[in-house]
Amino acid sequence: MHTEGRTDGKAFHMGKTGSAGNTEGLTTFTDVVYLSDKADLPAEIRRLFRHKKVSFCLLPLDRYDEIRNRPDLVGTVLVDAVGLDIAQDRRLSRILESLERDNIGVILLTRRIRRPVRSFSLVSSESSFSMPGTVESISVDDLWARIRINLADRKHENVGITAKPPAPISLAEKLRKNPADGQPPAEGPSVDSLKEQLRLAGLLQRDFLPSHLPNSPEIRWAATFLPAEWVSGDIYDIARIDEQHVGFYVADAVGHSMPAALLTIFIKQALQMRQTIDNTYRIFPPAEVMRNLNQKIAGQKLSGHQFVTCCYCLLNLKTRQLTLARAGHPYPILLRQGEPPQQLETRGTLLGVFESAEFVQQSVQLQPGDRLLLYSDGAESLIGQLRDKEGFHYTDEFLALTDASITEIVDRLTEIATDREVKPAEIDDLTIIGLQLL
Repeated sequence: MHTEGRTDGKAFHMGKTGSAGNTEGLTTFTDVVYLSDKADLPAEIRRLFRHKKVSFCLLPLDRYDEIRNRPDLVGTVLVDAVGLDIAQDRRLSRILESLERDNIGVILLTRRIRRPVRSFSLVSSESSFSMPGTVESISVDDLWARIRINLADRKHENVGITAKPPAPISLAEKLRKNPADGQPPAEGPSVDSLKEQLRLAGLLQRDFLPSHLPNSPEIRWAATFLPAEWVSGDIYDIARIDEQHVGFYVADAVGHSMPAALLTIFIKQALQMRQTIDNTYRIFPPAEVMRNLNQKIAGQKLSGHQFVTCCYCLLNLKTRQLTLARAGHPYPILLRQGEPPQQLETRGTLLGVFESAEFVQQSVQLQPGDRLLLYSDGAESLIGQLRDKEGFHYTDEFLALTDASITEIVDRLTEIATDREVKPAEIDDLTIIGLQLL
């Protein structure tokens, strides 16, 4: 297939590439990638792109992997889902999850409206974190406004608003759509009201997650966030502290219900990476970050006796030195080319148990090509488990990924998590963040 668009009067071409992950066909920044299984763009959409002088390309849904490893070359994505079941199509769900991890704005076109001017429908901005069955009708002009917002956010232009892509369905909601016991899910006005409140709470919680990942020519980030319910007991952050340092963590409040979710908001606000005094600042070392957070949680005297696990890492971008401290959390895993996976072991008790608890930290010198995985315990079954006489035993699925890029690793683990069959009692929040030194 050969497609073309225009940017400033010049043709943009995208030819067929080799294998998945190969990005030869996308070598320059493209404003709009139009994903569709149809042979051509709708005439009014093509006219819109040419009139607005935006670069664009048409790509089949099955070939999305060809641009997955180069999200920096994509402005926004239009997905033509006309005729597709957006709630059940796993292919579409994986694409949306990947776009969310890369913080690329997506517009989901769901059906054609055969009326003058109002020619398309798409998921409304008010429910842009889900894939509902209801849609609103919009005009081509409205469509361009959404595209412009996404591009402005992508290019860091100040337009006063930002656009976020749909979030994947929760693991529990997937089971509700296909209940194991064959019983239909509970229905009724009160149930619908509660579900809507929980859905809105989940949207609010996602607002506390990073709005973008601090990718650069030297480092690539990847992240996935899959709540067990509408809300999650997990929280993560990746933040540039200054020009030389990045702080990042995954925290897991015990449980995965509303109380745990409320505690994650407290964690987000209480975890301090640096202290600013007048015109100077001091970056907290990881052990001090853990100690301060523990004192704040323990000082709340929580009535539910809730505890938290956490692992906080500080990366010096100039020296490539990684310093970390943990509190009862799964050990981070270092992947180095040609070597077996290595757990970075440091001692540390749960947060919120003893107010005077002390935490230790360790430093690791990273090398170009190194990849690091930080995850909550909901991902342990995907990665490995501790066996009494054998030590930590990695799963075959994880070992098969140890030579892959961090994007491919996180993508594949997310696919395994969403595809596997689990019992309701086994569902847990799942969060993974990773980095790769390029």
